[in-house]
Amino acid sequence: MAGKVIAQVKDLKKGKYVIIDEIPCRVVDVETSKPGKHGAAKAKVTAVGIFTGAKKMLMKPVDSNCEMPIVDKRNGQVIADMGEKYQLMDLTTYETFEVDKPDFPLEAGQEVEYMEVLGVIAIMRGK
Repeated sequence: MAGKVIAQVKDLKKGKYVIIDEIPCRVVDVETSKPGKHGAAKAKVTAVGIFTGAKKMLMKPVDSNCEMPIVDKRNGQVIADMGEKYQLMDLTTYETFEVDKPDFPLEAGQEVEYMEVLGVIAIMRGK
């Protein structure tokens, strides 16, 4: 369902999402340099992986293209603890699916916020 779109590097701002090395990331900082005598302005984008937490850097001219993931944030409810995974139900569509357990504990019946990015679903926080 969620895919990616093409955007220009100059459109990236803090808090937006970008794909660096095939990893969806949230932009933490954007620095731009002025154009030089023989070159275009460059942007240095610092980002953190949404699911991995790994720090990533992107250095490109501001008028070049980059990929931005389509982030789908939704609400769900924990139906069952399946050992290594939780079974979730989407509170809008009532669809059920399994998701890897996050680093924090959840209980059956608890509402959560989850996100789907590039086909990967992860629980972001409990409510």
